[in-house]
Amino acid sequence: MDHVNYTWTQIFILAGFTPTGTLQHLAIFGTLCIYLLTLAGNLFIIVLVQADSGLSTPMYFFISVLSFLELWYVSTTVPTLLHTLLHGPSPIPSAACFVQLYVFHSLGMTECYLLGVMALDRYLAICRPLHYHVLMSRQVQLRLVGGTWVAGFSAALVPAGLTATLPYCLKEVAHYFCDLGPVMQLACVDTSWHAQVYIAVIGMINTCNLVLILGLYGGIVKAVLKLPSAASRAKAFSTCSSHITVVTLFFGSAFIVYVGPPEIRAEGRGKLIALVYTFLTPFLNPIIYTLRNKEVKEAVKRVTQKIKALLT
Repeated sequence: MDHVNYTWTQIFILAGFTPTGTLQHLAIFGTLCIYLLTLAGNLFIIVLVQADSGLSTPMYFFISVLSFLELWYVSTTVPTLLHTLLHGPSPIPSAACFVQLYVFHSLGMTECYLLGVMALDRYLAICRPLHYHVLMSRQVQLRLVGGTWVAGFSAALVPAGLTATLPYCLKEVAHYFCDLGPVMQLACVDTSWHAQVYIAVIGMINTCNLVLILGLYGGIVKAVLKLPSAASRAKAFSTCSSHITVVTLFFGSAFIVYVGPPEIRAEGRGKLIALVYTFLTPFLNPIIYTLRNKEVKEAVKRVTQKIKALLT
């Protein structure tokens, strides 16, 4: 096809999910409830970590940063999800589509790096306890967090930039938000090279961080097994269980969608699996990190007592 004959698309149509009748009402109500609970849960963690000095440790600082990231991450896609549930296939300007695509992948890659930093924190706390507070000083924490945001937003420039420069002839995006794969399928030209680039970039970043996390947890397991008592081993493992759960949810679903077999995306299952890491993981993170966590429960009691004291 000659380049001069391309019809440049100014507006895309998000196909989203199109349930009808009672199922539509249930989907809208459920999505809105989970979204509001996600915002409330992550805000709760941020406020609690800031309000209680007992949680002023590197681990909880990184958890609060993760919660802050999740607020933006879930808010990038849920509004368009709700709009498609309410109104069916919905128009979105191409510029807004590419901005959503870039911000979504920037936050996703930032979370990928942040999960690696959190694994490093647990490794130093368990394997280097005597030097932990020196190695993980406040300045180091801030630099690590700043590095994750810079790395995430820089890495997303490559796939997002390549996608934004393609000529588009079709309009309907087979998703509830602008994601790389579904958007590139609308291009007028062959995008196999672009697909290989973005799979290489996202796959390399995910793989490198996952290998780092697995390597660090290998060191943690080796160190914990050397502890003398079963109680101390159980306590050490309990500080890591929440992080392992979040890592499994995030990396598992992301690998299936972005690096997995093309049949998954071709059959439209990609947007269903995407709900796990775009919607359910941000919702579950506050529950995972606070459920059965004695330190958080004690912090809640202390903060509650402070509030009662101020009101009386």
